Amino acid sequence: MRNTQITRGFLSVFIMLLVISSLQACKKKIEFSTSAVVPAAEGWVKIKRDKNNNYQVELAVIRLADPKRLTPPKAIYVLWIETQESGPQNIGQLKTSSSLFSKSLRSSLKTLTPHKPLGFFITAEDSINIKSPGKQVVLRTESI
Repeated sequence: MRNTQITRGFLSVFIMLLVISSLQACKKKIEFSTSAVVPAAEGWVKIKRDKNNNYQVELAVIRLADPKRLTPPKAIYVLWIETQESGPQNIGQLKTSSSLFSKSLRSSLKTLTPHKPLGFFITAEDSINIKSPGKQVVLRTESI
């Protein structure tokens, strides 16, 4: 009787771990390459296709310098998606903050896009309302 309960417990844990790992496997995590502009910055983008054939994009970057401290100074950071069908697309402004216990900046963005990603890059810009990326590319992923 006791062996049966232990076996059921192990089986339940195994099935739960299998379900969790299969859900995580649906997300693809792509890391940004080291930046020449902001070498301390590190980050990644996770992408997942949803049931409506859109792509969920989740970005996180740490130690990304305030864009006003760049040369030349800029106002914001913008995430771009590289696509085959329509070239680079502006998919949003990074939200940046620091925590109470740490002065290092953390940037994030969560959004949806109908475009299939080939890669991502971040630029420093003066405005969010731009249609093409500026020349100051801060971080870039490898091609997907």
